This record gives sequence, C-alpha cells and structure tokens, in this order.
Amino acid sequence: MGAIVVSESDLQTIPGKALIADEPEDVSIHCIDCAEDFIWTTGEQIFFHDKNLLNPPKRCKDCKKAKNRRLEAVVLNRITGKHYKIEVRAECANCSVVTTVPFYPSQGRPVYCRLCFLENNAGKTNGANNGTCS
Repeated sequence: MGAIVVSESDLQTIPGKALIADEPEDVSIHCIDCAEDFIWTTGEQIFFHDKNLLNPPKRCKDCKKAKNRRLEAVVLNRITGKHYKIEVRAECANCSVVTTVPFYPSQGRPVYCRLCFLENNAGKTNGANNGTCS
C-alpha cells in the first residue's frame, strides 16, 4: 500500500483538527494585584478555549489563590456573624509610600495614604455645612 498524502489545505478542512501553526503561544500578562508579569501558557489557553472562557486571566496564580482565600474568609465571617477587619497593603498613587487601607482596592482606582487623602479632601465637606448657617 502507498502512503496517504494530505496537503495543508486538506488539514484545514478536517473538523476538530488544527494545524500546529494555529496553536496559541505563551503570553506574558501583567497581574493587576502584584503588578508582576506572569506567563499564560499554551495549555492554559487551550483549557480556556475548551471551556468557552472568553477573557484571559488578570491575576497570577498566587494572587488568584489569595483572592479566593479573602472571599472565603468574608463568606465564613458573614455566616458566623464575626466582624472581619482587614488591612491591605497598597502604594499611594500620589507619593508612592506603602501604606495599609481598611478595604480591598478596586482595580484601576487610585489609593492614597492618609496624608495625601486628607490633602486631596481638605476643601470637600461631604455635604456638611461646617457649622455655618445658610
């Protein structure tokens, strides 16, 4: 028997078969929590595609695990009725000092140290009239 010859155009028409050239390559992604780059591997990309996940990951594996632990702690404290006090390390968007804040910063929103926060909000009264009558 002779060998079966399959052309590149024939491979493209076979359902469920992809050319090696069409496989994704490893991608470097910037983690939104720790600001470090991590690699989104070809295998992970194929997994995302197989599960119909449209968005690439935003966090590295360690930050994703830490986020899941935080969420589990919040749920556990709601169930048990305990008060959950948090302190999150963050870098001030104004002066770059590392500080702690009592909340989880939202991605893309600036976080300020106490001094910069007070300076930015010195003229704002949050609806109060500062003791003066109108």
